[in-house]
Amino acid sequence: MTGAWLEVVEYTDPLCPWAWGSEPKLRLLREELRGVARHRRVFGMLFDEDDDPAPDPRAEAAWYARYVEGITAHTGAPRAAELRRVAAGSLPASLASAAAEAQGPGPAERVLRRLRETAFVLGDPADTPERVLAALHGVPGLDLGRLRADLGSAAVRDRIDRDRAETRRPVPEVVGLRADGPHPGAAKETEDGHRYALPTLLFGGPAGRRAVPGWRPLREYLAAARAVCPGLVPQGRPPSTAAGLLERHRSLFESELAGVPGELPEGTLRVGTGNGTLLLHPTERSGSPLVSRCAPPVSPAGPPDRS
Repeated sequence: MTGAWLEVVEYTDPLCPWAWGSEPKLRLLREELRGVARHRRVFGMLFDEDDDPAPDPRAEAAWYARYVEGITAHTGAPRAAELRRVAAGSLPASLASAAAEAQGPGPAERVLRRLRETAFVLGDPADTPERVLAALHGVPGLDLGRLRADLGSAAVRDRIDRDRAETRRPVPEVVGLRADGPHPGAAKETEDGHRYALPTLLFGGPAGRRAVPGWRPLREYLAAARAVCPGLVPQGRPPSTAAGLLERHRSLFESELAGVPGELPEGTLRVGTGNGTLLLHPTERSGSPLVSRCAPPVSPAGPPDRS
């Protein structure tokens, strides 16, 4: 670190398709800034508690599946072959994601990833406490009993209430924003004002503040970090092999391995999706709800066929 401080605030939601597609870039950003930035997630409640239920849930699911398909055409992220239903609410998954942070960054990242996979790989979003806990069985390093208790705590609920409110106080520069691209990130209008588009990253440092909303390349995130923290020298180094990446993250888009050398671990699991393959670490076999969708394990003879 240069002696200056850098804070990165990520406005997100466990069930947001743009946030799901942004995961590879945001992983790389956290690696680049590891040791030189403080990261904070704010869960914005994409599917709010007081949203009216759809009059025709099947029609809503069909429409939303087409909507997600359009997003994944831009992001390259996997999508469910069949979306069973639209999430009834973001609250249970957000509470679990926030509660998991008390158990350290490793379990917290895996919890958020697992919950996203229920929506965007299984097509069966974890939108009740029971579905959340079932999805999180076997997450490495997670004390599920502790998480179950924390889900009902006043402290975690207060945290999510604050997150929801903060997301609805966007900085002026993203309100009425006009920009090119499939998801430029202008703040969304709500009944009582605006909320951040998801994901939005807010960078703060000695030289001010920069917002990077919507679907943006990694270089824009890094440029914002350097703009608010002049002289910043990124110190992180992501794993340089396919096996190292999968060991670190446990679950990868197959596209994340483009150009990455080395073989995958023996027993790597391949999960078929509606538009490609998701890769799971062999240890995920003991708990991930995605295992039922797996093809035969990848052999140590080489990486998966990317044709």
